[in-house]
Amino acid sequence: MSCLRLLTAGGGSMMSGEQEPRSYYVGVDVGTGSVRAALVDQRGVLLAFADQPIKKWEPQFNHHEQSSADIWAACCVVTKKVVQGIDVNQIRGLGFDATCSLVVLDKQFRPLPVNQEGDSHRNVIMWLDHRAISQVQRINETKHSVLQYVGGVMSVEMQAPKLLWLKENLRETCWDKAGHFFDLPDFLSWKATGVTARSLCSLVCKWTYSAEKGWDDSFWEMIGLEDFVADNYNKIGNQVLPPGTSLGSGLTPEAAKELGLPTGVPVAVSLIDAHAGGLGVIGADVRGHGLVCEGQPVTSRLAVICGTSSCHMGISTDPIFVPGVWGPYFSAMVPGFWLNEGGQSVTGKLIDHLVQGHPAFPELQAKATARCQSIYAYLNSHLDLIKKAQSVGFLTVDLHVWPDFHGNRSPLADLTLKGMVTGLKLSQDLDDLAILYLATVQAIAFGTRFIIEAMEAAGHSISTLFLCGGLSKNPLFVQMHADITGMSVVLSQEVESVLVGAAILGACASGDFTSVQEAMARMSKVGKVVFPRLEDKKYYDKKYQVFLKLVEHQKEYSAIMSGD
Repeated sequence: MSCLRLLTAGGGSMMSGEQEPRSYYVGVDVGTGSVRAALVDQRGVLLAFADQPIKKWEPQFNHHEQSSADIWAACCVVTKKVVQGIDVNQIRGLGFDATCSLVVLDKQFRPLPVNQEGDSHRNVIMWLDHRAISQVQRINETKHSVLQYVGGVMSVEMQAPKLLWLKENLRETCWDKAGHFFDLPDFLSWKATGVTARSLCSLVCKWTYSAEKGWDDSFWEMIGLEDFVADNYNKIGNQVLPPGTSLGSGLTPEAAKELGLPTGVPVAVSLIDAHAGGLGVIGADVRGHGLVCEGQPVTSRLAVICGTSSCHMGISTDPIFVPGVWGPYFSAMVPGFWLNEGGQSVTGKLIDHLVQGHPAFPELQAKATARCQSIYAYLNSHLDLIKKAQSVGFLTVDLHVWPDFHGNRSPLADLTLKGMVTGLKLSQDLDDLAILYLATVQAIAFGTRFIIEAMEAAGHSISTLFLCGGLSKNPLFVQMHADITGMSVVLSQEVESVLVGAAILGACASGDFTSVQEAMARMSKVGKVVFPRLEDKKYYDKKYQVFLKLVEHQKEYSAIMSGD
């Protein structure tokens, strides 16, 4: 089941009297559950969009796998769809972004199994896979200097622990036969061009590579992966290029045929999906919207990419080390700037989990379907219905959520933390579900505030949030982020900012723009600004105090239970 939308009915792709000929770029985004593609013009306008689901396997708890063949096939389906009916010779460039999942191939580029079952079709360890917990604990115990670039503590979602897990658990079926370990975005650009060069973004953010110093031999030797050092990092990448650079001779004849594009179309060095979202929003021209960041440098903006999980992207001219926040990574998103990346492991997935697990969920589904609404649009209108004289947010005065149901990524970097809900009653009706949903959305926004405070304490100065991704389409989610952080939230004109970011990469590869920054300024536009309701500040300050108390108490409970 895939879908295609043409987005400019009567947009007149070649209107008479139009001065500049249309140039098109294709952006392809591989998310957790689907592949999406868009056709974008040189002004950043989305002309067509298609998506296609991809398969996921969970053979056991914390093991999440995909298939690179299935993912590539989906990329071909959606790309062919978005270029239907246009002159493909006007397509000037192609850009990919993807989740930072790990793809394993043998020396002949054939898939290898990342599972005990020996199923080589499942050759991708997904980003959210947490199988390598004991490996990441041992890596963190080394206190190696590369860890200071990931907030002092490496995440189980990064690649080194996963690689160590493969060596220790699948030595014969996978590790010894492996020829290539790709970050998923790099796998896609290799598949399109035949070039095995890696993206600076992926290697710096997920693999401990340094833009200045390259690989650190002592790190790999210390953690027991000296194999990489011995073969000069051939399997994980020894040619590293900045995102947006044109790769090789562009699309190979084979890939061009599969994607429905001409051979030789320039293909860009890729980005991780969240970073593509950051690229798609953070450079927008904000003049005339009454925003504090108008007179401030781009470093005052925080891009929040919120989907299954959320990423908080802040940039700086000098390196800033933030405990529990990844980075600083040089040139990993915007060339010439250092990037810090905060994150929440589950956000969209958490909202789904709590809503779908509630006894009133079947009633909610039936009522939303009857109104032809999404369940979240229905919940938002239901909250408006049951609120008293005060703002909707006050409905959770005695219901509080700590959202780390999948551990804490930032700023505590503590995998062992669990979710908490306090203030439950015996009711199981729709009102009860709606208020739990609201409290969960608020908890995610409090988590963002917690990350911002950690970044500011370390030296960032942030004044405005730029939101994109699936959750940014939910007005309640956006308003709560404004109210709880006290900052204005900018939404892009194009909701699919991640796809605009991928297309910006293609535009850079084409040579149509002199720099990534120029492409960002030309192709990302402000759509809507949501201002905070400052009259509710006192209430949210109190709820934030409770929020911080929750985790403090959780640690106390844990200490009691592990005591003698």
